[in-house]
Amino acid sequence: MADYNVKGLIPWLYYNDLPKAMEFYEEVMGFEMVVDQGWSKIYKIRDGAYLGLVDGEKGYHRASETKPVIICINVHDADAWYQRLVDKGVEIERQPQESERLKIKVFMLKDPEGYVLEIQESLPGALSI
Repeated sequence: MADYNVKGLIPWLYYNDLPKAMEFYEEVMGFEMVVDQGWSKIYKIRDGAYLGLVDGEKGYHRASETKPVIICINVHDADAWYQRLVDKGVEIERQPQESERLKIKVFMLKDPEGYVLEIQESLPGALSI
């Protein structure tokens, strides 16, 4: 694959209540804000992987009830993430389960405005990253 000097990826999510979303991604998920643009914030998940939160009244798009996207976060230990989030009082949408076909362990939760987060662990032979 050619290297086109891509530095990272930032999917942008749009919120009616940006401060509440910020609190969730900082305090619950443990992500660090690396750029504060005022009405939008960029959080580092790891090198090259970022998540952008936008005030739904000021960005390119508007916040909406429909959330046709899943943010998948591939981790080394899904069970540890699950326990940490449960300990923080997060409501889990789908309990951890293994997919024999994909060879992954996965669970799902929603952020404060309904975006689905999939926490995924690749097992040996996984059809994932």
